Amino acid sequence: MMESIFKKVEQGIEGLFREGEKHFHTHYGHGCHEEETHAEHRENRYCSFAPQSTGHAKWYVDGASYFWAVSMALEEARESIYILDWWLSPELYLRRPPARNEQYRLDNMLKAAAERGVRVNVIVYKEVPQALSLNSLHTKHALEALHPNIKVFRHPDHNPSGNDVLSDIESGFKNLSMKTFDLAKVSEDALQALYGISDEVVLFWAHHEKLCIVDGRVAFMGGLDMCFGRWDTNSHPIADAHPGNLDAIIFPGQDYNNARVYDFEDVDKWENNKLDRTRSSRMGWSDISISLSGPIVNSLLIHFADRWDYIFDQKYISRDEGKYQRIGSGLSHQPGPQHLLHGGEDLLSGMHHRLHERVHRFFGGDGERDDQRERSMNPHGGAHIQLTRSCCPWSSGHKTEHSIATAYIDVITNARHYVYIENQFFITATSDEQAPVANKIGRAIVDRIVRAYQNNEDFHVFILMPAVPAFAGDLKSDGALGTRAIMEYQYKSINRGGYSIIETLRNAGVDDPHRYINFYNLRNYDRINTSNVMGEVERESGIQYEDARREYDNRYERGYDDYEPNTSGYGQESQYRRYQEAASQQSDQTWDTISACYMDSGPDLYSVPWNGSPESELDAFVSEELYIHTKVLIADDRLVICGSANLNDRSQLGTHDSEIAVVIEDPTPVDSYMNGQEYRASAFATSLRRQLFRKHLGLLPDQRWDAANNNWTPVTRSGNEYDWGSPADELVRDPLDPRFLSLWRATARQNTEIFSKVFHPVPNDAVKNWDDYDRFFSRYFVLPGEENAEQSYRQGKVDYGHVVRQEFPGGVDEVKDWLGRIRGNLVEMPLDFLIEVEDLAKQGLSLNSLTDELYT
Repeated sequence: MMESIFKKVEQGIEGLFREGEKHFHTHYGHGCHEEETHAEHRENRYCSFAPQSTGHAKWYVDGASYFWAVSMALEEARESIYILDWWLSPELYLRRPPARNEQYRLDNMLKAAAERGVRVNVIVYKEVPQALSLNSLHTKHALEALHPNIKVFRHPDHNPSGNDVLSDIESGFKNLSMKTFDLAKVSEDALQALYGISDEVVLFWAHHEKLCIVDGRVAFMGGLDMCFGRWDTNSHPIADAHPGNLDAIIFPGQDYNNARVYDFEDVDKWENNKLDRTRSSRMGWSDISISLSGPIVNSLLIHFADRWDYIFDQKYISRDEGKYQRIGSGLSHQPGPQHLLHGGEDLLSGMHHRLHERVHRFFGGDGERDDQRERSMNPHGGAHIQLTRSCCPWSSGHKTEHSIATAYIDVITNARHYVYIENQFFITATSDEQAPVANKIGRAIVDRIVRAYQNNEDFHVFILMPAVPAFAGDLKSDGALGTRAIMEYQYKSINRGGYSIIETLRNAGVDDPHRYINFYNLRNYDRINTSNVMGEVERESGIQYEDARREYDNRYERGYDDYEPNTSGYGQESQYRRYQEAASQQSDQTWDTISACYMDSGPDLYSVPWNGSPESELDAFVSEELYIHTKVLIADDRLVICGSANLNDRSQLGTHDSEIAVVIEDPTPVDSYMNGQEYRASAFATSLRRQLFRKHLGLLPDQRWDAANNNWTPVTRSGNEYDWGSPADELVRDPLDPRFLSLWRATARQNTEIFSKVFHPVPNDAVKNWDDYDRFFSRYFVLPGEENAEQSYRQGKVDYGHVVRQEFPGGVDEVKDWLGRIRGNLVEMPLDFLIEVEDLAKQGLSLNSLTDELYT
């Protein structure tokens, strides 16, 4: 068997799948033409396993409001809590600041629910530890130790076996430390051996879904895992030093993360964070999630139960000692979710409403009461909602389903006015010439734009993605090989390599593709509070700020009851308490974050106090990419696709990562404008699109971390509130209005120019080759992990992410003149970055043939 597997490895990823599962599942067109593969679901929209449903939806832009709403639902749970996550951090605080919200730490909330008799079932991705630092074993042990009602499954099992396999691993990793592990440098045999095999499939892929269902009544899903690094506000503060009061910290421990400097490591040790927050910023996290109520929740319940029971049957049915049970079997005398999914379309479609009613009743719902409440919330009735997913034999035991990709292609093909895509990745193909990339979402974009060009239609595609899609401080380093591989595939999807979207449009006669499609990133800045107060408190207390802060982290890792202070050198008095006592005697007027300055009606930079020298203030300004983790498509202000799926092969093909997404069409009408004409839009899609546009343009007010309102509640409490008709709303009302497009493009251009001058970030259009990279970037910065850092500091270099001093002979006032003109966080994507480098990914190195496809 092993010999046959290695032969398939040599053929590439396609050869790793069984003969019956080879098609790529994203053929361009209105649907998949592999009828035999999808026969049991062909009557459902997009060939989804689930029939179209209804319900109510509520959006959350960024983590603060979303996690607050989740905390409300968990607090009210009485029957069941079901969670699917790629990564789950038990120590995550759902409300901030932690010092005032100990009861809202995730593990504390799940423990309290379990003690009330709530069944808590959690499924997390079981990672390869050498490749990822998620530590799902810690997640399982930490949660299951809280209460017997909490059960955690990890999947899939990576179980290499046999002397040959073990030998491959030993030889493949003997020269690699775990801290510098890079898939691209490992031999194919060792890589395959490390991941293990299930049903002749090498388990390179991940469970990437994000879902939380409470009491069968409300579901939360989208892009946000309940883990470190995801919580954030609309304003995205990236500074979190509080020399005047440690209890004001917003991002404790590992949650203060900047993977562009140091990625997560030892995540089971809350306090083990190497990032010095007096020198380095965190990286902001831009994301979208939703809550759902109504019949659509039943479809999600069936999906969760199906996932749970599949793992139970794989791992526990032959060795279970009574600790775990199947969920579907709890539907007494009724077909369980496994039967629903395997029994053909007659059960899923013809008996859909009756079976969902039974499922809802079993999971604690009161269908009649919920329907009455939903009708009172929305007199127009619920939205049309279609659940879609990516799954296959390895991930779910089912035939391959790629209904998410089918939905993307269908929506783009049929869009009339615009498509807005905000996604963590953008890797797609316009033709088979772009192998190994297989998904044809890029082809759908090209054909829709060509049609608009030929018909002289106004049509636009907005695409937002991270400037750097993965994590490396120095893109020239060996450690950034994987990052550069992803970037190369993205640029070949966009404007390079002969078959990209831009090149294909020009070849089709579209002289100015940027009339129809443009690409953007997000970036922001802040100022770290390292003013005189920090030094004064350190001198008075004899404690360094970072030492006291680390003890604060330890306090909030263990909780108040188990906390034991660090008493080294001070008898029974901890460093944290000693620092706090000294800080309480100081008056700290310096702001701990100035992110409000680029938001609507924010203060002028010159009015923000600083207690210290001008030179120290200049050094305190920092900038970082605002990481886009969103997985959302909005079309025509009428339709939204939101879920866990990235725009790449891993998420879209179905044979790779497992994903879920919903297609939402809300009938609630909104009078609007489109391309200057009166237009009837959808409330859900329109309000979400306008909220996003306003955030990116700095047309939303500063959002505090503890200022909850009705938009921070579950959909079962209230729908979204939006200030229709406000001056800021009017500016983004019509996405095709030339005045709006001028505002959007001018803001992106101005922000790009300012950030380029002040911080010299890369990627950047000024950097077309590696010599440019050195002149524009490397010569100014001390990069993470640099061996000769002290010598570099003596040469006048500054820490990565800080102001380039040489650009500002006028000092901090000149810096403020520039930064004070930034609005929001929208910047242009640098499409010419390293465009003169022939082979961006393999400069001086080599990727093995498997990782070529793993990075897509």
